[in-house]
Amino acid sequence: MINILIAFCIGIGAIAILLASIGLLRMPDLYLRLSVTTKAATLGVGLILAGGALYFQDVGVTSRALAIIFFITLTAPVSAQLIGRVAYLIKVKMWKHTITDELAGRYDSESHALESDLKPDEVELPQR
Repeated sequence: MINILIAFCIGIGAIAILLASIGLLRMPDLYLRLSVTTKAATLGVGLILAGGALYFQDVGVTSRALAIIFFITLTAPVSAQLIGRVAYLIKVKMWKHTITDELAGRYDSESHALESDLKPDEVELPQR
């Protein structure tokens, strides 16, 4: 039974990484490529490591696999966000069919501050 679970984890993880690589080739701009590869590759690597931890059934291997899963889950979205932010700052072109740019007019490239629609005095705070 455990062998089926191991094969399932590694198989689905490999498929997720395959989909991430296909998405990297098929997506039209940098922003969509970042989104696809970050999500699918993180899922794929996490499942493959979980399958490896199940296969070896050793405390040392399992703890290392869980630590790697934790750090990949923590760092991949942050690095993708930073790459996307820098790409937006240097004005990397968006896909021609992009409908809206929610940062247009809100992002100050001098101070790197993002303005919201509401002024600070217009924001309603939740009641306690």
